[in-house]
Amino acid sequence: MKDIDTKTLSWDEWDELQRPALATTDFDAVVDTALSRRGFLGGVLAFGSGAAVMGTGLLSGTSAQAQATSRFGFNAIPIATDFTVHVPEGYTWQPVAKWGQPLFSDAAPLSQETGVDLASSDRVFGENTDGMELFSIGGRQVVAVNHEYVNPDINLPHTGGETTSADDARILQNMQGVTVMEVAEGANGWDIVVDSPFNRRITQNTPMTFSGPAAGHPLLQTAADPDGMIVLGTFNNCGSGKTPWGTYLTCEENFNGYFGSTDAAFARPDDYVRYGIGLESRYGYEKFDARFDVSQNVNEPRRQGYVVEIDPSDATSTPVKHTALGRFKHENAAVVVARDGRVVVYLGDDERGEFLYKFVSAGVYTPGGETSSLLSDGQLYVARFATDMTGEWVALTPEATGMDAAEIAVYTRVAASRVGATTMDRPEWVAVNPVAIEGYCALTNNSRRGADATNAGGDAMQAVENSPNPREANRYGQILRWFPDAEDHAATTFHWDLYVMAGNPTVHQDANAGSANINEGNLFNSPDGMMFDSSGLLWIQTDGDDSNEEGFAGMGNNQMLAGDPVTGEIARFLTGPNGSEVTGLTWSADRRTMFVGIQHPAAPFPDGDGKLARSTVIAVKKADGAVIG
Repeated sequence: MKDIDTKTLSWDEWDELQRPALATTDFDAVVDTALSRRGFLGGVLAFGSGAAVMGTGLLSGTSAQAQATSRFGFNAIPIATDFTVHVPEGYTWQPVAKWGQPLFSDAAPLSQETGVDLASSDRVFGENTDGMELFSIGGRQVVAVNHEYVNPDINLPHTGGETTSADDARILQNMQGVTVMEVAEGANGWDIVVDSPFNRRITQNTPMTFSGPAAGHPLLQTAADPDGMIVLGTFNNCGSGKTPWGTYLTCEENFNGYFGSTDAAFARPDDYVRYGIGLESRYGYEKFDARFDVSQNVNEPRRQGYVVEIDPSDATSTPVKHTALGRFKHENAAVVVARDGRVVVYLGDDERGEFLYKFVSAGVYTPGGETSSLLSDGQLYVARFATDMTGEWVALTPEATGMDAAEIAVYTRVAASRVGATTMDRPEWVAVNPVAIEGYCALTNNSRRGADATNAGGDAMQAVENSPNPREANRYGQILRWFPDAEDHAATTFHWDLYVMAGNPTVHQDANAGSANINEGNLFNSPDGMMFDSSGLLWIQTDGDDSNEEGFAGMGNNQMLAGDPVTGEIARFLTGPNGSEVTGLTWSADRRTMFVGIQHPAAPFPDGDGKLARSTVIAVKKADGAVIG
């Protein structure tokens, strides 16, 4: 690792360093089975040659019919490979919030020479925007936005990207976490309302509390917090969620990369291996802050990796880490109310070969009623998929796992392995259709899937025909869809299909060509973020290979597409600047503005002549001011 500049790696590359992949895989065996286009594509894809969807009787449209009955209010755009944003004709875009933009009038704005100074680093819009939600509070519009991670080469220009002091570490810690900000539209478009009473930065040092079965447990206790109830900070905030009672859910993903050891002889506990916690962190925090030194604080990593609830209406409120929702690399939290009023939260664990989860509350949601226990008391399940296109949610109970409730909450991956959960191709965002009883999960890719491959827990990762994860060395990804039995999200059984399998039919003739709703005009890879609009259109955001070469030729920069679950049509709506991920999506209260996140763009975005690339939330509108979605 000493010869690799770890701070410039993607989180996927970081994970590869922590647990290198097998040197070889048995590709030929998979070609004979799971990569059979006739055997696979004719079976589990929702849109192949006009076949009905898995015998459900819900759909029977062909690609030609999809084009003829398009619900999209735009003409699809081509790929782009340049350094700006592109949207369809008749639409406009503008920056709303950029890394380093002040939330308060006493904060110094970002300098293109020196970045953000320490005194202002927790009073400006943070770095690498990700999941977000908009809340209407007393007639005002408040957006909560995640800041997933930092890019030290950009964020510490005065050191050349090296963390050289406790002050450098604090700058990086402050630029991550969450921003809560009021926004308003004026004569010059959307902007941050500086000094709004709703404005707030939540960082890696903000005090929080625990709820649920692991709260106060010895596994969460430290010398600084002997009661195991007060934890500092939230880490690697990726996707998001929104509760029916108006709170924001921010999800801790790659928390493992923030911890290291100043003692090279420190023996990692078994759970560290499963969760990818090594002896050297990405940012060198452990050299300047003992909290991140696992040789001194073995329990500190066990206090990270949860879903955190934030009240955007009260800037003085204490965020809550909900251990009942499990501990793993949370992508997002998709919340829906079941038929009987119980709250259901779908959750993906974004790592190769990990699992898809669901939480069902014990209590019932009543508008205006008590909500404090709805995310702390309930049952966590993990998904198990069968090749007959059915599946079940398996309860993670002490009886099923041989673990107590607190251990299940802290070592959730271990519990899921013990009940034989299905290993997945990096379950990222989950989205629930507001006009149909169905859920979707972006399975973004899995370079390791193969005949002899396993996840970090030793669970098999073969490519299996008629499974949600059919391709070996999956470079393109797919979107899984399930239909809860009895049309009830609280049901423990379901049937499933694949809404789309991304690929490149201009290069491949096998399953890597993708499903029938993929064509030369809508190529993409690595679906990641997903959100439904109020009309039931699925917006798909990508975080993949933007080389535009070889197997990725014709895909261009990362992008956002619209998908119609009824017809199967998919069309490109937006392209991001080169180097960026398009991630995070929400709408204004009147649905006339779409807020979209542009993460880690290459310079000079969005400042034209700027030296520092700035992660940015943009506003997209129709030129005629009509509703979007």
